[in-house]
Amino acid sequence: MNYKTLKINPSDNIAVALTDLKKNHIINVNNKKYKLVNNIKAKHKFSTQKLNIGDPIYMYGVTVGTAKKNIKKGEQITTTNIIHETEEYSVPKKFKKKKWESPSIKNILKTTFKGYHRDDGKVGTENNWLVIPLVFCQNRNIEKIKKNMLKSLGYENQDNEDYDLSEIIEKYKSGANSDELLKVNLQKKRTQKKSNILFPNVDGIYFLTHEGGCGGTSYDSLTLCNLIAGYINNPNTAGATILSLGCQHAQIGILKRSLKKMCPKSKKPVYYLEQQKSKSENEFISDSIKKTFVGLTYANKIIRSPAPISKLIIGLECGGSDGFSGISANPTLGHLSDIIIALGGSAILSEFPELNGVEQELINRCSNSNIAKKFAQLMTNYNSKASELGSGFYANPSPGNIRDGLITDAIKSAGAAKKGGSSPVVDVLDYTEQIKKNGLNLLCTPGNDVESTTGLAGSGANLILFTTGLGTPTGNPAVPVIKISSNSSVYKKMKDIIDFNTGSIIEGKESVQECALELLKHIIKVASGKLESKARILDQNDFIPWKRGISL
Repeated sequence: MNYKTLKINPSDNIAVALTDLKKNHIINVNNKKYKLVNNIKAKHKFSTQKLNIGDPIYMYGVTVGTAKKNIKKGEQITTTNIIHETEEYSVPKKFKKKKWESPSIKNILKTTFKGYHRDDGKVGTENNWLVIPLVFCQNRNIEKIKKNMLKSLGYENQDNEDYDLSEIIEKYKSGANSDELLKVNLQKKRTQKKSNILFPNVDGIYFLTHEGGCGGTSYDSLTLCNLIAGYINNPNTAGATILSLGCQHAQIGILKRSLKKMCPKSKKPVYYLEQQKSKSENEFISDSIKKTFVGLTYANKIIRSPAPISKLIIGLECGGSDGFSGISANPTLGHLSDIIIALGGSAILSEFPELNGVEQELINRCSNSNIAKKFAQLMTNYNSKASELGSGFYANPSPGNIRDGLITDAIKSAGAAKKGGSSPVVDVLDYTEQIKKNGLNLLCTPGNDVESTTGLAGSGANLILFTTGLGTPTGNPAVPVIKISSNSSVYKKMKDIIDFNTGSIIEGKESVQECALELLKHIIKVASGKLESKARILDQNDFIPWKRGISL
């Protein structure tokens, strides 16, 4: 790498600008010289050969588009001259398992983290209590219980008003104009978080809200119950309080059946409350608080103790991606997931719209033909349904993605898939299905950040690693989310929401392998409760169930 440009795969016919490049500049890529036709911003691509209309565009060694105009050698690749295109995929009749060369783990074989051991053998990286509504009608009651419990038990800032508005109020009263008001520097009044916690072994009490449970299809309500059951079954969950109105589609009985099917021997305390069976709202909320309090006394009896890395189940996620994500942050996650899998642990790769174009590579990595067929069928069905509704996988890149170099879904997907490393695919899970096998699992979720992280936690991830090139605050109520930046610029600008930087790879200061080992040390601290993720510090606890309609 010359640290100005990068041609990722020898078969590629486009290269990436690692720094801003000037028009007419002579660039050396793999010992070949190119005169640039345009100014090219960092993260964007340029052609390394003359391309005619209809010619395929290759990046990461796969097809990521076709030329819709003649493209000169050294010309920038943009939405005006290429269009999304991917290769066909199929499950071969004769399925051959490939031998996997795992990374060296001899120096970290005895690495452990301190977690919460559950009766089913799983280990949580946190010990949380969840309060969840079965229907949106209960959101107000959830908020009332939250308001009454968090501060009293020491889980909230002593002063909820983060910003001191006294100066701007005084200026307004004295007749200040709009420009003067906008120049006021609001001072933060944040006090120490989580002081005087009554239950020190309970990491958090999280209050989920959503817009489902009734008024939609019965299938969506069943899916919601399966998702909530997955959150209760998550190794980070000590127990839960479930609030129901009583007449909605998502009934308590459906949730109980989902939970029994998912974890028949679970001993976690779960309290169910139905408002229509209560004498008054006051009694209903009072009972909810009392039962939650009793549950917390049980949860507080569990303490952290050493666990092997094989008990980690990492969710692999990306959001606000850029043209560097597939070069730095995502390959770092890929190498880290290979390390964890080599140590006996598990990884879950989600976001099926962002695997579009690399289906054949993943099919070839599947452990057997049945797993490969399930993956191929889920991908085909998802894309077909989205296309019928007018928004196939090709529509996935956001304006921010495109602005920062990801101009087709195939380019975005080829880089996003790097989070999955190189290990065999041991299982394919549909949305809300639980992880059962150690190794790399594929989980069908949308590419939407929060819907996907919500699904990862619902399928059993006890830690979520989230790469970003543009910056995102996303978190999760059940699982700590660690944000990893693809470039140093966004990390320096958004240190309050990003935990770890891989921009040193782009700058030529570190290798992917070195960054992955540093990231492993970081996640062990988070998994052991020694370090809070930025999303936890900011109380960023996003929960959006996926309605199986058009969501990319």
